[in-house]
Amino acid sequence: MVGVVDVGEVPPTAPPSTAGPLDRLAVWRPTDTVRGWVVTLVVTLVGGLVRFWNLGFPTDRGTPVFDEKYYAVEAWQMLRNGGYEDDVGAGWTFIVHPPVGKYLIAVGEWLFGYDGWGWRFSSAVAGAVCVFLIVRIGRRLTRSTMLGALAGVFLICDGVSHVQSRVALLDIFVAFFVLIAFACLLVDRDLVRRRLAVAVTEGWTSRWGPRLGFRWWRFAAGVSLGLACGVKWNGLYYVAAFGVLSVVWDALARRAAGVARPWVGAAMRDLLPALWGLLVIPVAVYFGTWWAWYGSETGYDRHLADSALQSLLGYEADVLRVHETLVTGNHPHYWESKPWTWPMGLRPMLYYIEQPPSPLAEGCGTTSCVRAEMLIGTPAMWWLAFPMIGWSLWRALVRFDWRHAAVMVAYLAGLLPWFINLDRQMYFFYVTPLAPFLVLGLVLACGDILGRARAGAERRGTGLLVVAIYTGLVVANFMWLWPILNGDSIPSAQWQAELWLPSWR
Repeated sequence: MVGVVDVGEVPPTAPPSTAGPLDRLAVWRPTDTVRGWVVTLVVTLVGGLVRFWNLGFPTDRGTPVFDEKYYAVEAWQMLRNGGYEDDVGAGWTFIVHPPVGKYLIAVGEWLFGYDGWGWRFSSAVAGAVCVFLIVRIGRRLTRSTMLGALAGVFLICDGVSHVQSRVALLDIFVAFFVLIAFACLLVDRDLVRRRLAVAVTEGWTSRWGPRLGFRWWRFAAGVSLGLACGVKWNGLYYVAAFGVLSVVWDALARRAAGVARPWVGAAMRDLLPALWGLLVIPVAVYFGTWWAWYGSETGYDRHLADSALQSLLGYEADVLRVHETLVTGNHPHYWESKPWTWPMGLRPMLYYIEQPPSPLAEGCGTTSCVRAEMLIGTPAMWWLAFPMIGWSLWRALVRFDWRHAAVMVAYLAGLLPWFINLDRQMYFFYVTPLAPFLVLGLVLACGDILGRARAGAERRGTGLLVVAIYTGLVVANFMWLWPILNGDSIPSAQWQAELWLPSWR
């Protein structure tokens, strides 16, 4: 059922004037638990098959492609050294990213060796688990197993998520940990409301409301955010955004419970625990991810200062300076893009190409073949980004829909900070953590099109028809792009037909 009794909303059977705190704190309890898990696992299995299909291809004559040449090599160094890098390797002048993503790549290389399967295995696992997560998140947000499954189908068919799950880059791991943190906060939100509902039945005397005790799911979110930062520093954007989101949810829950001064109550009762769970814990986890580097003697810049901590802080200061000076200048990268092009994917990236006279481009049945792998967001979804943003903002700010607000906070946390320094070199693969939240925004819009479960049969039928047609369009669009998302050999004429916009060339 879609949009039945919403968390924090008055049940449709209770007039707003008579609804009490227990009505407003009503938490969704699914009635199709078994079906929900079956659907989740089936969609995840399909996602895993799609992500792992011919995973070891393409390679650059047996070596990594694009920026895999850095991270696959550094992960292999970690295997050799016991968890740390001691050389810049593969053309780097500086090791600019923390170790967690490379730890994960190293797991695949340890299992399968130094080849395409080895250095991409962990990315594919992360991509498949993201499908699992988004089905569960979509189901919890919409209170609908069908819409949760739709979220999984959309993520499977997203070109950005697909390609990033099949290359040994770091961004899929940021998306993975951010999505885990978001899922944990959603569960925490429901549990807070349940605790407040118990407090309502038992009574309390404080005008700020009760203390909520230790919150393990928020703690887990903090750990996951720390790991996201341990992959790339842009995880910090989500630390800030999710911290604010959690405290606002607490204040709204206190208001729903009838607390006299809910915002003051949230500041007094919830702010410090939130700072501990969503700031102190991520920072501690981040520094903990350098464990192997601390214990090394030859780790890169390990003895920059007298102590390990001073050396790390000095090293990180040097990394910050590198990022600050990484500007476009007079020599822009051919595939560089700016953040205003990202929502619609107007400037994708070419990761790999073989074309005549290369013999590796053969095999398409004609004399002129091309093999290429491009990072492209499926247009049937990405070209609706601005309508999705507009609709979600209207639902959040005018209709006070917490679901759309939560998705927008996560989506914009991954987009807006990049506008701070537009001189910096930036690339389309930075949007990888945005992709799941684009999907969730579209699924929420599909839920609005479907209408509530108590709507008339004709209204629901029309909505279902529209959503079904759109889903078919998304799947067909993904299948059309399949050859250039996977590096398949295709005729040159088809290669040209795949490039829809001049900016894709």
